[in-house]
Amino acid sequence: MAIVRFPAVMKYYIDNQSEFSVSAATVGELIEKIIAQYPTVRFHLVDSEGNLRKHFNVFVNGTHIRDLNGLATPLREEDKVILMASAAGG
Repeated sequence: MAIVRFPAVMKYYIDNQSEFSVSAATVGELIEKIIAQYPTVRFHLVDSEGNLRKHFNVFVNGTHIRDLNGLATPLREEDKVILMASAAGG
C-alpha cells in the first residue's frame, strides 16, 4: 500500500492523521479511496466535477504528478504520495 501524507492543516478531515496507507493502482484511484473513506475531505480535494482542485499538488516519490501521468500515474506498494495545498500570501 502506498503511504499518503497530508498537510497538517487538513488532519481534522482525516481522523487527525498526517500519514496513512492506501491500496490503489493509480493516483486517481487513491484520491477516490481517500474521499470514500473520509467524505468531509472531498470539498478540499476536488471540485464539483470531481477534478482535483488547482491549488492542490500531488507528489509521488517527490515528483509532481504533472511531470508524470497526472491522475493516471501508476502506484506501487512502496510509493510515497504527498498531498499538499498551495500557500499564497504576501
